[in-house]
Amino acid sequence: MSYKSIVVQLDMSARAHPRLEYAMRLARQFDAHLTGVFSAFTPDPRSFYVMAGAADYYEAHRQSRLERHGALERIFHAELLRAGVTGQWIDHQESATEAIPRYARYADLVVAGQDDPDDPESFIADHFPETLVMSAGRPVLFIPYTGVFPALGANIMVAWNGSRESARAVHDALPLLQRAENVTVVRLNEHKDEPRDNRIPGADIALMLARHGVKAKVAALDGVGNLPLGDVLLSRASDLGADLVVMGAYGHSRWQELVMGGATRSMLESMTVPVLMSH
Repeated sequence: MSYKSIVVQLDMSARAHPRLEYAMRLARQFDAHLTGVFSAFTPDPRSFYVMAGAADYYEAHRQSRLERHGALERIFHAELLRAGVTGQWIDHQESATEAIPRYARYADLVVAGQDDPDDPESFIADHFPETLVMSAGRPVLFIPYTGVFPALGANIMVAWNGSRESARAVHDALPLLQRAENVTVVRLNEHKDEPRDNRIPGADIALMLARHGVKAKVAALDGVGNLPLGDVLLSRASDLGADLVVMGAYGHSRWQELVMGGATRSMLESMTVPVLMSH
């Protein structure tokens, strides 16, 4: 198993270029085809015309965004050539919540960004990361908006609770796990309402990984009490020096509003290292 087709989500944000560099590194590592899908939120110009002088501001803002868009496209093609990677650039005018999942379904891995509250250009759509991981049908590697990760995937922490979602994440991450120097399976408290016969201990998933050539250590994360699980996972990732977390994404749609599990939501909001999620 390998990643032979990777999609990277690109936008106007300051972190788009670093995200492209991480995706390019993975494409070179796995000899994969890289598709850059550019889609950015564009406000309706009519909303500016009600304010005096806003039309000139909107036009200057539009020109600035066009220049940044063109620069990122040139960088994309130059990086492909420099890295010896095959790929294509796609401009998509539709909402990213429609565009990125559409192209993701033809890929093995999606590289996307985390919302940055200090960068308005990182806003793509309401609940974009959640919508992407829930609808893509493919693993999504989220890159935090802060930090530099020179050894992405060398020291991996797997969050394991025996659920369908965590099993999917482990299998989707196998190409990275097989290349990692260190893998630690952190066994979480199982769901209270999950039948005991359905629970798979951490040692069992470590044995499965061993059959794929992955030597994994197992560590328990029981007895966390009322502490938010997402915070505990981030703390354990820091203790382990992990540069990648692999975990299942939990959530469902109800009345057209995404309802995410607590750990999933915490990770999407507060991740300090890249996180590979599968649903």
